[in-house]
Amino acid sequence: MAASSQETGIVAGMNTFNRRTAIRIAAVSLLLAAVASPIAWFVARENAEEATVSLAMEESRRLLRHFDAVALNGPKAGEKAAKAARTIAGGLFDIAEIYDEHGDKLAEAMTDAGAAVEERLPGHGRPAYQAASYESLNFGDALWVLRVFVPLQEEGGGAARISGYFEGVRVVSAWQREQMRANALSAALLAGLASLLCGAVIYPVVVRLSADNQRKAREVLDSHISMMDALGRAIAKRDSDTGAHNYRVAWIATRIAERLGLQGHAMQALIAGSFLHDVGKIGIPDAILLKPGKLDDDEFDTMRSHVRQGEEIVTGIGWLEGAAAVVSGHHEKWNGAGYPRGLAGEAIPLAARIFAVADVFDALCSKRPYKAPLGFEAAMAILDRDSGSHFDPAVMDVFRPIAWEVFERLADCDEDQARQLLDERVRLHFGI
Repeated sequence: MAASSQETGIVAGMNTFNRRTAIRIAAVSLLLAAVASPIAWFVARENAEEATVSLAMEESRRLLRHFDAVALNGPKAGEKAAKAARTIAGGLFDIAEIYDEHGDKLAEAMTDAGAAVEERLPGHGRPAYQAASYESLNFGDALWVLRVFVPLQEEGGGAARISGYFEGVRVVSAWQREQMRANALSAALLAGLASLLCGAVIYPVVVRLSADNQRKAREVLDSHISMMDALGRAIAKRDSDTGAHNYRVAWIATRIAERLGLQGHAMQALIAGSFLHDVGKIGIPDAILLKPGKLDDDEFDTMRSHVRQGEEIVTGIGWLEGAAAVVSGHHEKWNGAGYPRGLAGEAIPLAARIFAVADVFDALCSKRPYKAPLGFEAAMAILDRDSGSHFDPAVMDVFRPIAWEVFERLADCDEDQARQLLDERVRLHFGI
């Protein structure tokens, strides 16, 4: 096959793969972005909310310690609590409530914004919690409220004792909500962009690795085909043939199979089987294989054993396993009169039925040491006569329209030219 045609096929295959890979990576990247962005949005919003609450808790504790309101006992407990609540309500919180260690309210202060939301807050019993917590309340009318619960602990030499409770309500302002929304949006966009950039970075790596893998696969396949070629030519030369017959008959079988719609593994198996159909002859003694005269019954039985030996050779070799259909069935006949199993009709593998037509047509039209080649009409007359007995009539129906083209193309075709013809079909159907 011409190098430019081969390179064009490989480039076209790679371009198709690259487009497919790009589409798949882009789809996965977009999916990741679609998943990661909302998650990033949610996490960023939660983090901003928790950061706001943590700051409020810490500041409330600091202010309470400043006013000595942590020690909520003694005659001035209410006064200290009231002073602290007023200061806190004017700063970080819109409502500040301070309770003693028994959960009784000592003081409460609120801003106008706090007073507006106080009645909408859910009620609760006496505070008795051991750890700080918060709740986020969204009232659905652009009003967002954060409510914190902080146990007040006296620090001493031993374990800290809860001396009271602080509860604060913060009405989140519009600008702060907008800032938190903008920060969450930025995080979501960054997560989405990171997903897309990840896909963009991965794409050339995947393409390069795939190209290396395809190159290695082509090298392995080339070695397999070269081995098949060498084995087929070795057997042909043992049989006093130049080896051109294997190339021609495999090419003819491929042309018929293409019209029957065979492709993929089925076509590859047919090509391998056509090329190696007589591989079992390697086990036939020269005295029988090369005998110029007619074989006697015992000798003919030995010659027939090349089918079984051929099956044994290709069986167990993974890449040649499919060739067994042609190797084992190329001497079967449509009417069941063939060998070795006497299969009839569609019990004969399709590949073997296709090969039978190709093999006999090439044998009739080719010059051999013991015969002159037949003309096209004479060869086709024999094939038509044996259609329905030796040959599958459906395969013959497919072959007739291309028979003259095949005959002309192979006329005076030497071994190198026949090899080039088959090489085109091999590279097409093996994808190399």
